[in-house]
Amino acid sequence: MFKNVLLAIDLNHEASWKKALPTALELVRQSSGTLHLIAILPDFGMSIVGSFFPQGFEKKALEKMEADLAGFVATNVPDDVTPVCHLGHGHVTEQILTKASSLGADVIVMASHPPDDVRDFLVGSNASGVVHRSPVSVLVVRG
Repeated sequence: MFKNVLLAIDLNHEASWKKALPTALELVRQSSGTLHLIAILPDFGMSIVGSFFPQGFEKKALEKMEADLAGFVATNVPDDVTPVCHLGHGHVTEQILTKASSLGADVIVMASHPPDDVRDFLVGSNASGVVHRSPVSVLVVRG
Protein backbone atom coordinates (compact mmCIF):
# COMPACT_ATOMS: atom_id res chain seq x y z
CA MET A 1 0.00 0.00 0.00
CA PHE A 2 2.78 2.47 0.91
CA LYS A 3 5.58 1.99 -1.65
CA ASN A 4 7.40 5.25 -0.92
CA VAL A 5 7.70 5.92 2.80
CA LEU A 6 9.36 9.16 3.93
CA LEU A 7 10.71 9.09 7.48
CA ALA A 8 11.72 12.46 8.90
CA ILE A 9 14.33 12.22 11.65
CA ASP A 10 16.49 14.46 13.78
CA LEU A 11 19.84 12.75 14.17
CA ASN A 12 20.47 14.65 17.41
CA HIS A 13 17.31 13.36 19.10
CA GLU A 14 16.74 9.63 19.45
CA ALA A 15 13.09 10.29 20.29
CA SER A 16 12.58 11.42 16.68
CA TRP A 17 13.25 7.92 15.36
CA LYS A 18 13.27 5.35 18.19
CA LYS A 19 9.60 4.45 17.72
CA ALA A 20 9.04 5.95 14.27
CA LEU A 21 11.76 3.92 12.53
CA PRO A 22 10.29 0.49 13.39
CA THR A 23 6.89 1.73 12.22
CA ALA A 24 8.31 2.96 8.92
CA LEU A 25 10.26 -0.28 8.45
CA GLU A 26 7.08 -2.32 8.90
CA LEU A 27 5.22 -0.22 6.30
CA VAL A 28 8.06 -0.66 3.80
CA ARG A 29 8.31 -4.40 4.41
CA GLN A 30 4.56 -4.88 3.90
CA SER A 31 4.73 -3.26 0.47
CA SER A 32 8.29 -4.20 -0.58
CA GLY A 33 8.73 -0.46 -0.94
CA THR A 34 11.50 2.06 -0.39
CA LEU A 35 12.36 3.83 2.84
CA HIS A 36 13.33 7.45 2.27
CA LEU A 37 14.97 9.09 5.27
CA ILE A 38 15.30 12.85 5.54
CA ALA A 39 17.36 14.80 8.03
CA ILE A 40 17.10 18.58 7.96
CA LEU A 41 19.54 21.27 8.92
CA PRO A 42 17.46 24.30 9.90
CA ASP A 43 18.58 27.57 8.37
CA PHE A 44 19.67 30.53 10.45
CA GLY A 45 16.40 32.38 9.93
CA MET A 46 17.47 36.01 10.01
CA SER A 47 20.66 36.80 8.10
CA ILE A 48 22.07 38.64 11.11
CA VAL A 49 22.13 35.34 13.00
CA GLY A 50 24.24 33.75 10.26
CA SER A 51 26.87 36.46 10.67
CA PHE A 52 27.76 35.02 14.10
CA PHE A 53 28.91 31.73 12.56
CA PRO A 54 32.23 31.20 10.77
CA GLN A 55 32.26 31.26 6.98
CA GLY A 56 31.45 27.84 5.55
CA PHE A 57 29.68 26.69 8.73
CA GLU A 58 26.49 25.56 6.95
CA LYS A 59 28.42 23.65 4.29
CA LYS A 60 30.45 21.81 6.92
CA ALA A 61 27.33 21.12 8.97
CA LEU A 62 25.60 19.63 5.91
CA GLU A 63 28.63 17.46 5.13
CA LYS A 64 28.69 16.19 8.71
CA MET A 65 24.95 15.54 8.62
CA GLU A 66 25.32 13.56 5.41
CA ALA A 67 28.00 11.37 6.99
CA ASP A 68 25.97 10.99 10.19
CA LEU A 69 22.87 10.00 8.22
CA ALA A 70 24.84 7.36 6.30
CA GLY A 71 26.15 6.02 9.61
CA PHE A 72 22.64 6.01 11.06
CA VAL A 73 21.36 3.98 8.12
CA ALA A 74 24.26 1.52 8.32
CA THR A 75 23.61 0.98 12.01
CA ASN A 76 19.80 1.06 12.19
CA VAL A 77 18.28 0.03 8.86
CA PRO A 78 18.25 -3.74 8.25
CA ASP A 79 19.57 -5.22 4.99
CA ASP A 80 16.11 -6.35 3.89
CA VAL A 81 15.00 -2.71 3.46
CA THR A 82 16.08 -0.40 0.65
CA PRO A 83 17.00 2.98 2.16
CA VAL A 84 17.53 6.26 0.33
CA CYS A 85 19.01 9.20 2.23
CA HIS A 86 18.02 12.82 1.74
CA LEU A 87 19.22 16.03 3.32
CA GLY A 88 17.20 19.16 3.70
CA HIS A 89 18.27 22.67 4.59
CA GLY A 90 15.81 25.30 5.70
CA HIS A 91 12.43 25.34 7.38
CA VAL A 92 11.76 21.82 8.67
CA THR A 93 8.08 21.55 7.73
CA GLU A 94 8.67 23.01 4.26
CA GLN A 95 11.59 20.67 3.62
CA ILE A 96 9.58 17.60 4.59
CA LEU A 97 6.61 18.58 2.44
CA THR A 98 8.77 19.51 -0.54
CA LYS A 99 10.69 16.24 -0.37
CA ALA A 100 7.49 14.20 0.00
CA SER A 101 6.10 15.88 -3.10
CA SER A 102 9.24 15.43 -5.20
CA LEU A 103 9.49 11.74 -4.23
CA GLY A 104 5.83 11.00 -4.73
CA ALA A 105 5.74 9.73 -1.15
CA ASP A 106 2.69 7.71 -0.21
CA VAL A 107 3.06 8.43 3.49
CA ILE A 108 5.18 10.56 5.79
CA VAL A 109 6.21 8.98 9.09
CA MET A 110 7.48 11.14 11.91
CA ALA A 111 7.64 11.27 15.67
CA SER A 112 6.01 13.89 17.80
CA HIS A 113 6.49 14.83 21.40
CA PRO A 114 3.49 14.47 23.70
CA PRO A 115 1.25 17.55 23.64
CA ASP A 116 2.60 20.45 25.66
CA ASP A 117 1.01 23.86 25.19
CA VAL A 118 4.06 25.80 26.32
CA ARG A 119 6.48 23.88 24.07
CA ASP A 120 4.12 24.17 21.09
CA PHE A 121 3.72 27.90 21.66
CA LEU A 122 7.45 28.60 22.03
CA VAL A 123 8.90 26.17 19.51
CA GLY A 124 6.03 25.04 17.33
CA SER A 125 5.36 21.50 16.28
CA ASN A 126 6.88 20.26 13.05
CA ALA A 127 4.57 17.26 13.08
CA SER A 128 1.54 19.50 13.45
CA GLY A 129 2.66 21.64 10.52
CA VAL A 130 3.18 18.60 8.32
CA VAL A 131 -0.15 17.03 9.30
CA HIS A 132 -2.08 20.21 8.55
CA ARG A 133 -0.46 20.87 5.18
CA SER A 134 0.40 17.48 3.72
CA PRO A 135 -1.50 16.23 0.68
CA VAL A 136 -0.53 12.64 1.58
CA SER A 137 -1.16 10.57 4.68
CA VAL A 138 0.97 11.35 7.73
CA LEU A 139 1.60 8.78 10.44
CA VAL A 140 2.59 10.49 13.66
CA VAL A 141 4.23 8.19 16.19
CA ARG A 142 4.19 9.45 19.77
CA GLY A 143 7.59 9.36 21.43
